[in-house]
Amino acid sequence: MTNFLILLFGVTMIYASSSTRVESYIKTLSFQGVLLFLIVLGNHTWTDYISLAFLAAETLVFKAIIIPVFMTRIVRKNGIFREVEPYIPYFYSLIFTSIMFAAGIFISFWVIDQMQSLRPVYFGVAVSVIISGMFLIMTRKKLITHVMCYIMMENGIFLLTLSVIKEMPMIVNLGVLLDIFAAVFILGLFATKINEAFDEMDVKSLSELKD
Repeated sequence: MTNFLILLFGVTMIYASSSTRVESYIKTLSFQGVLLFLIVLGNHTWTDYISLAFLAAETLVFKAIIIPVFMTRIVRKNGIFREVEPYIPYFYSLIFTSIMFAAGIFISFWVIDQMQSLRPVYFGVAVSVIISGMFLIMTRKKLITHVMCYIMMENGIFLLTLSVIKEMPMIVNLGVLLDIFAAVFILGLFATKINEAFDEMDVKSLSELKD
């Protein structure tokens, strides 16, 4: 069951790569948060129940609810509805993310024999999500989309962490949570200010900023 949830987590990146609506990215973030919550609960090797409770709250409350709600407010406040004319057409983005997902599955089978300490499905899908997230950041123009793709990439890093260690120390949990918190709220505020100064929220507007 856990492996199915992880594979479904990887499929969400294929959906995001083919979507033109900004709110679809937000729905993807929320769904990823729910999936990570279920994956954490399905991880039966946990012995530190305080850390387990913290991770469950982080994934379900923060990743699945708070961040999507905050991003929805920013999107609606600034009237951002579609990601128009990305640097690479959606069809090619879909092909790339699909190839990355397939490569992740291949890596999963490869590391079974090579690295016994890793959880193969966790590792393979996490790598594919991280690379796909970086690809979407490079190919999308909207600044707000960059923020959401960054969070997707961080979700992949979260899954990667679960693949290499059985339990995340509390200090690691706090560091991850603080990193997401700062990125979302600072970049969200930055996106709002950019929209006040420019008609469009494309990243090309950043080149027009001067002292």
